[in-house]
Amino acid sequence: MATLSVKPGQRFTLPNWHTNSHLISADAERQRSASHQVRQEARALYNETNNQTKWDEHDNHTRLAERISSVNRWKETLDKCLADIDAEIDALAKVKEAAERALQAKNLPLDVSIECLMLRESRRAIDVVRDPVEEELHKEVKVIDKAKRELQQRVDEAFEQLCLLQEARQQLSCDHRRKTEALEIDRMCLSLNVNSPNISFKVNPTRVPDGSIALDEWEQNSQHNKEHAEAEMKASTELREATVLAIAQTNNELEAQRVATEFSLRKRIRDLERAYDELKWQEQNTLEEIAEMEEDIRRLEEGLRRKTKDLKVAHTRLETRTYRPNMELCRDQVQYGLTDEVHQLEGTICALRQKLAESQDALDALYRQLHRIQTDTGYKASSLVLDNKCMDSRRKLVVPAEKFVPEVNTFNRTVNRALSPLKNGQLELA
Repeated sequence: MATLSVKPGQRFTLPNWHTNSHLISADAERQRSASHQVRQEARALYNETNNQTKWDEHDNHTRLAERISSVNRWKETLDKCLADIDAEIDALAKVKEAAERALQAKNLPLDVSIECLMLRESRRAIDVVRDPVEEELHKEVKVIDKAKRELQQRVDEAFEQLCLLQEARQQLSCDHRRKTEALEIDRMCLSLNVNSPNISFKVNPTRVPDGSIALDEWEQNSQHNKEHAEAEMKASTELREATVLAIAQTNNELEAQRVATEFSLRKRIRDLERAYDELKWQEQNTLEEIAEMEEDIRRLEEGLRRKTKDLKVAHTRLETRTYRPNMELCRDQVQYGLTDEVHQLEGTICALRQKLAESQDALDALYRQLHRIQTDTGYKASSLVLDNKCMDSRRKLVVPAEKFVPEVNTFNRTVNRALSPLKNGQLELA
């Protein structure tokens, strides 16, 4: 009869079996209850956080929009302020140019008055008297000097005010530029959403950047720039009005004094012809000496080139003879002669170079002297022209300044005379 070959195992009792089933059921109930609790909490957290995120995003979106609006209002304010300050800078620059023209126009009356006074110094003996004409001329010089000082002060003040306006404009421009950049950044931030392609995690995004300031400071800075620009524009407007008034006042005073000093003048011509002729003679002799010196320099240079070629020949002969074979390489008379020739040529070249340098220095000195002569000749020629036109000098005062533009050298108060082509070429060589 067959038998079962099953390994005998542990046998549990029926109560154990029922107990195990109850335990499993109880554990399942607890796990389902815990899971249900977690699910409910997760749903609540999800809804709560989702609502919180939406409200936060909405609030920050609103804050960004309000910030953009606030910055844009300041930008528009700065735009208007920049336009106003540009207009004020242009207006002040025009008034400054008018003051400079008025100041420049005072040079002609002053030159005429000083010219008349200088001419009257040529009077001799009993004619050297202090008459009313001389007194009025001195008074005219004082009036013109006072007008020039006042106008120069206005020009300097206008220049300083222009610098202050430019500084204020620079501050406004920098503030405007920074606000434009901030607007672009905030508008870009306003356009971002979860579907934007350029969003990513950043390292420590909640940090406070270096240089950050409070909102009040930001507001005060813009307000300060605006108020500073308005204050400078107000000062510029007052300065413009004062400058225009000063120009009119000085012109009226000068015109009144010019009318008071209109008179007939006697003039004397200073004896400049002899000095002028002497200078012309010296100029001609100097030009001849320069021509001879240049010819001698060319001869020295030609001689130096020839001696250099001779030295090359002697050097080549000596070098070539060093290749004679064996016993043929002897110090013969040719060797000694070539050596002496080299030494002689080197000494000659050195002497020629030294003499050429001396000649060139002498030529430079001649050119410098020629320049001095020609400059002095020009001064004396200008003085002669002025002296010969002294009787008509005050007629220049009745010609409107915008129509009369004299070619006056403000340094020596003489008329600039055009040199002949020959003299121009000589000065260029000098």
